[in-house]
Amino acid sequence: MTVVRVPSPLFSYTGGRAEVVASGATLIDLLADLDRRYPGLRFRVVDEQDRVRPTILFHVNGRIIRDLSENVAERDEVQIVAALSGG
Repeated sequence: MTVVRVPSPLFSYTGGRAEVVASGATLIDLLADLDRRYPGLRFRVVDEQDRVRPTILFHVNGRIIRDLSENVAERDEVQIVAALSGG
């Protein structure tokens, strides 16, 4: 299992948890498992074409990743970051 840190705008999907666990060999697999555990979370992160939403970033071991086919391992540090927006 990989620990995934989620931003506060997604806490309503994770029951208020800032850290959750999921399994998967790639980010897209990890998101699929997160969505099984926390329904609706995936759609807030990626669109219908499996593209990362413009206001979302993934950090894997401190590197910004936009490619959902990126491999992840159990010990990797994965963080979903939601950019602030507004006017």
